[in-house]
Amino acid sequence: MFVHDLVLQGKPDSVAFHGKDPVTYTAFCEQIRKYRNYFYMSGIRQGENVGLFSRNSAEFVYCYMAIVSLGAVVVPINFQLTAREVAYIVRDAKMKRLVTMEPLSLESELIQQEYVQKVKQLVIPEIKETLVQTALSDAPALPSDFDENQPCAVIYTSGTTGTPKGAVLTHKNLVSDAEAFQNMLPVHSGDNVLCVLPMYHCFAWTCAILNSLLAGAAITILEAFAPKETIVAIKEFGVTVVYGVPPMYNFLTRVGEREDLASVRYFISGGASLPEKVAQQFDTKYGKKIVEGYGLSEASPVVTLNPIQKPKYCSIGKALPGVAVKVVDPDGNDVAPGRVGEIVVRGSNVMRGYFNLPEESAKVLKNGWLHTGDLAYEDEEGYFFIVDRLKDLIIANGENIYPREIEELLYAYPGIIEASVIGVPDELRGQVARAYIVMSEGKNFNKKAIREYLQNNIAAYKIPRDFIVIDTLPKNQTGKILKRILREQASQNDKLVVNACS
Repeated sequence: MFVHDLVLQGKPDSVAFHGKDPVTYTAFCEQIRKYRNYFYMSGIRQGENVGLFSRNSAEFVYCYMAIVSLGAVVVPINFQLTAREVAYIVRDAKMKRLVTMEPLSLESELIQQEYVQKVKQLVIPEIKETLVQTALSDAPALPSDFDENQPCAVIYTSGTTGTPKGAVLTHKNLVSDAEAFQNMLPVHSGDNVLCVLPMYHCFAWTCAILNSLLAGAAITILEAFAPKETIVAIKEFGVTVVYGVPPMYNFLTRVGEREDLASVRYFISGGASLPEKVAQQFDTKYGKKIVEGYGLSEASPVVTLNPIQKPKYCSIGKALPGVAVKVVDPDGNDVAPGRVGEIVVRGSNVMRGYFNLPEESAKVLKNGWLHTGDLAYEDEEGYFFIVDRLKDLIIANGENIYPREIEELLYAYPGIIEASVIGVPDELRGQVARAYIVMSEGKNFNKKAIREYLQNNIAAYKIPRDFIVIDTLPKNQTGKILKRILREQASQNDKLVVNACS
């Protein structure tokens, strides 16, 4: 099955999207047909990488499905990125076209990155106007030799170097993951699924969109998470399934009442580790458990999920049906239950590789197994528990922040001679970035100027909350900065602050 065929699973008169103007599955399919014809007329063809830059909306789904139904490959782009960051993805993916909700100013950034290909922007409001005024002839069907192993999407995710890499996911990758997820989380046609997490993110796309379409369920789309507005939508539209990240559940615990979420059958958490305290407080207030899972973009993304009837606190659950998951030592040997090692994954949900990066692909795809870079252990019942990350990844509100990217920018700032970025706990966002900076002699630290500099180069959520100026960074004998010591010092200092205030 192709990803765009999932829209055919719903009953024609059933609601596909709830909102002020509900959209039936029949109307949904008709919109895809119209967008498909428009994109074909615009020159989009099989195998082409097409960017998609938009906040959550029904139009995002129409465009995505229309693009992939032509055999083209969609590249969803985080709408929080700066022009520099978007331009990098456009260049790396070799795009000729970018579908966007509003025009983007990318010309100067593309010139700086020496990308000579002209990029045509297809603006969604203008497309909608054209579709109303013009009847376009139907685009041709996909060729008979186009199969489910063809690329469907390229999901950009940063690596340990901070340079974004595009994980190439096929139709089979995405559909098989949605099917496996369905086997552990039985969503049905009578459900109404909340999509409040950003659609450009693989978690939201596979779970809230593809899995819902596979079941013929309805979807309630919110542009972004705001606690009170989210509660209103859940009550108004009778939402029964919610996907969220830990900070979102933390907020809901603080602002909601027990009856507000009475319609919801399942609460699923991903994107970051769910603190036991948050899970317990949520259960106490609403009388409902949050079910935690685990995944990564390279696996489409879901790998494990807690069984609905028997979840375990602090566990990421068990492997999805048809997905092999194990814990190995540095030599690739299986480790015994209870022993910590790296999680590796094998299955039809695992990516083909990184776009145009054969060496990087070979590093993570070894002997048929995807090496996740995450440390975990498995208990005697087959539940997995994340212990730590091999990467220096920071996760804030479910968004990945890679320190190296921030560090490179700080090093380029006049007067900064050394910089190191770590993640520190944050009650609302899970984690935030903290930067340690060494200034050259005679140079003054100007926090406002540095923040403004970063705001022009990276998304707001990546900017460190704290900037700490120190005389020297801790290093080992080879000169490598010891982030472990910075984390230990940060933890100790934070405890001292808490104790001083208590």
